[in-house]
Amino acid sequence: MLSFEAGCCPFSVNQRYQVLPITVYLNLSFAPQNKYMPHFFCTFAVLLPNVIQTHKGDKGLVHIIIYSTMEQKQYKRTTITAALPYANGGVHIGHLAGVYVPADIYARYMRLKKEDVVFIGGSDEHGVPITIRARKEGVSPQDVVDRFHAMIKKSFEDFGISFDIYSRTTSPTHHQLASDFFKKLYEDGKLLEKETEQYYDEEAHQFLADRYITGECPHCHNEGAYGDQCEKCGRDLSPTELLHPRSTISGSQPVLKKTKNWYLPLDKYQDWLKEWILEGHKEWRPNVYGQCKSWLDIDLQPRAMTRDLDWGIPVPVEGAEGKVLYVWFDAPIGYISNTKELLPDTWEKWWKDPETRLVHFIGKDNIVFHCIVFPVMLKAHGGYILPENVPSNEFLNLEDDKISTSKNWAVWLHEYLEDFPGKQDVLRYVLTANAPETKDNNFTWKDFQERNNNELVAVYGNFVNRALQLTKKYFDGRVPACGELNDVDKQALDEFKDVKEKVESLLDTYKFRDAQKEAMVLARIGNRYITECEPWKVWKTDPKRVETILYISLQLVANLAIAFEPFLPFSSAKLRRLLNMEGVDWNALGNTEILKPGHQLAEPELLFEKIEDDAIEAQLKKLADTKKANEAETYKAKEIKPVVDFADFEKLDLRVGRILACEKVKKANKLLKFTLDDGSGTPRTIVSGIAKFYEPEELVGRDVVFIANLAPRQLMGIESQGMILSAENYDGGLSLLSLMKEVKAGSQVG
Repeated sequence: MLSFEAGCCPFSVNQRYQVLPITVYLNLSFAPQNKYMPHFFCTFAVLLPNVIQTHKGDKGLVHIIIYSTMEQKQYKRTTITAALPYANGGVHIGHLAGVYVPADIYARYMRLKKEDVVFIGGSDEHGVPITIRARKEGVSPQDVVDRFHAMIKKSFEDFGISFDIYSRTTSPTHHQLASDFFKKLYEDGKLLEKETEQYYDEEAHQFLADRYITGECPHCHNEGAYGDQCEKCGRDLSPTELLHPRSTISGSQPVLKKTKNWYLPLDKYQDWLKEWILEGHKEWRPNVYGQCKSWLDIDLQPRAMTRDLDWGIPVPVEGAEGKVLYVWFDAPIGYISNTKELLPDTWEKWWKDPETRLVHFIGKDNIVFHCIVFPVMLKAHGGYILPENVPSNEFLNLEDDKISTSKNWAVWLHEYLEDFPGKQDVLRYVLTANAPETKDNNFTWKDFQERNNNELVAVYGNFVNRALQLTKKYFDGRVPACGELNDVDKQALDEFKDVKEKVESLLDTYKFRDAQKEAMVLARIGNRYITECEPWKVWKTDPKRVETILYISLQLVANLAIAFEPFLPFSSAKLRRLLNMEGVDWNALGNTEILKPGHQLAEPELLFEKIEDDAIEAQLKKLADTKKANEAETYKAKEIKPVVDFADFEKLDLRVGRILACEKVKKANKLLKFTLDDGSGTPRTIVSGIAKFYEPEELVGRDVVFIANLAPRQLMGIESQGMILSAENYDGGLSLLSLMKEVKAGSQVG
């Protein structure tokens, strides 16, 4: 028995959802082990894409409460921001996957829907990473940010990140707005003035920011931990936790010294934050909501909004000489100032009108700043809207290792664009397919190649090419008319009729990976349809039938050009050109009459091309070289062995030998057999494990140092009469010891 009646909801419901006045009672007394329940849920999940909760009632009844996911209000416009990258280096694939590709997909999607939207980006040009780079290169911080801002901006443009503005935090507009923002908080009494002890470098005569302090991590004992984080174990630190702290400026041990700064009292806003986030935004991604909850479950502390540095925006109050605004106070205001720079007369409606939706795209390391610190700043200032959603991603690893800019373990966007010209969409596709939306994910060059060759080329591109080439062959490139539909045609059309609703429902909830996958389903439907119908065979007996097959195929191709527009803008533009389609009408997605009969198509071209093994091997070699360089930089010599008496050393007879002959030992890939002139008149045989590092012929005639009085031993059936000395490098490579001057064979060493 299934009945519907008005009822009360026994559950607590987030205020963002409207409770329908319906309680469904399902009598399962006739259904052993509730075997019908999964089918019941499945039916309602399809018919009503709502939140469903259940609880057991009396006498075997299960009460099912259905919540409408309709938002309480519709917004007139949307402000989209993407985290500001530090202008101390390039943009890498971790940044792209975590922030910029999903933000761009969403911005493009909103524009396709004719929504009023601005997409704001820019470079973060203040903070310690900038000054560290400048000091290392011996240039000014301004030189550093000028260089990298230009590089980042061009990389984004070439990659198709469609910012409405990409500005910078060194702009006059930003300096003035950030300064005024701080001054208002100060004048309104919203900041605390506190004196604390901080590390000071007495040789450099300056206070040290966290990144200017290194020492031993108290948790994993990594000796290169920073004052804010250990990059080896990932633990957050404070400078005073470090063991044996050192200044990276002078190398001296810093001392604690009193200094005054201004603090944002986060603790005073804790109850408000709990209500706003934990009660008001349960729809946020679990990783965002969970991290916010972990912060709000403990007592928040006031956070310094100023720093003792000489690079940044000066603190605009009396007695703050030599201090600048904290970069995490200054940077998010950059979203506002960049909007003002773009729209000087109307910027306020994008940041102060309650009918504007604000969405921040960030990585998980920025959650606390965008969900707690920045909202408190906005709340304290007054008059600003708060973020409606903060779809933060997790981290993307590279070849199973954490991406590290300091170690150059990354795939840099500007280098990718040089190495793979015209393949922006391949990287966009792979990064979206592997998007770390719910957990850390991994990028490998092998997967990059396989997704291009097996999905973009073999599925999407193959279907498009077959449809266009066959249309050219049989109908001179004109769209044929559609005849009578058979069951195969109807099934194909039925399978993609709901594509618009499916893709939209996923994009509206920031599920970009699944949305792209749904778009690719269209190509799979098309591939299967054209393969099953075999128009190249049917043409011989029923040309009219081929008209219908290719008509349906071309409608699917036209739908692909629309469905992939937010994800693969370059390929979609190329496909529209091949189809002679003017513009993109998102509302036409799912339509089976986009291309009219008789419409002339352009000359067919391949939409994607295979990526060969040599291109991937070149990238893997680049990473291998990077890893080797990192090992060289962090090399530390092994500890000296225990002291031996001189008398013990004198027992060794070290001699110079000249190599008369050298050959590889059969069935032993590590061994070389040497024949030496040791000065005795009788050739000496020594077997040495250096075959991986030298070719035999390059060693003949060279002088080496060997131990002459080492007891002989058998190696692969050969008696080895001594040991040739070599040095082992940090990477395990062996290098034979050589002499600076020529001496006679048999000369003693010691």
